[in-house]
Amino acid sequence: MVIITGMSGAGKTQALRSLEDLGYFCVDNLPPSLISKFVEICAQSRGHVKRVALGIDVRGGEFFEDLSSALEELEDRSIYYEIVFLEASDETLVRRFKETRRRHPLALQGSIVDGLKLEREKLAGLRERARYIIDTSGLSASGLRAEIISLFRKSTHSEGFEINLVSFGFKKGLPLHADLVFDVRFLPNPYYIEDLRPLDGSHKDVRNYVMKWPETRRFMSKLVSLLRFLIPYYKREGKTQLVVGIGCTGGVHRSVSVANRLAEYLRRDGHFVTVQHRDARESEANAGT
Repeated sequence: MVIITGMSGAGKTQALRSLEDLGYFCVDNLPPSLISKFVEICAQSRGHVKRVALGIDVRGGEFFEDLSSALEELEDRSIYYEIVFLEASDETLVRRFKETRRRHPLALQGSIVDGLKLEREKLAGLRERARYIIDTSGLSASGLRAEIISLFRKSTHSEGFEINLVSFGFKKGLPLHADLVFDVRFLPNPYYIEDLRPLDGSHKDVRNYVMKWPETRRFMSKLVSLLRFLIPYYKREGKTQLVVGIGCTGGVHRSVSVANRLAEYLRRDGHFVTVQHRDARESEANAGT
């Protein structure tokens, strides 16, 4: 369990979103008195909820006063948690509140500075218990994201980076969530081989046909080289998932074979790779590829 807390306007929402991208189940502004019950619910998920992040701050009003006892209860039950405390200078926080035109939760009738002072007093004890203290004064949203990911990606698979390969058919449209799309319609088409037409690209005969051509082997070499070049830069930008679309006409033969072979290369490099054949379950033999 990770508890994201700290000063209002310091970036807690962005921090939670970053953890969500790493696979954490995130809940914002949960009343501390409900933490114990929430833990019980997670325990009943049969392993489906393994990593949890909670956003807790003074917006909870009087409920916030229950946080200390809630944390002590977690410790008594031997439930491991880490606190990430986000803060920033008063000047930075005042500017952010003015830019967003939001009211500080503790400055309903006073100035923002008065609210920040009171908030720092209320959070002093929690700050002392924090394992990580991050000053976001000079951090952009992407900078904070990179900071959070660098702290917690070790607890997720493959350092928190996943490559999702999607084979598809252009005749049915592009996968809208793809970051990169490669067109393999220039490769020789197994659809025009009568014995191969009813099969899809996962079948060894189709795969052998697609991969036997010099242009296929050269394309695979260049594609793998390009991704090896790009992946470190995507990671540096804090990206946790890369979706690569491989398309042919119908998404049944060529794109499937290429996506499967690409997955083999990337897994050898140590990457966590998933493969989805969006259109390969086409039942009609005349779907094309």
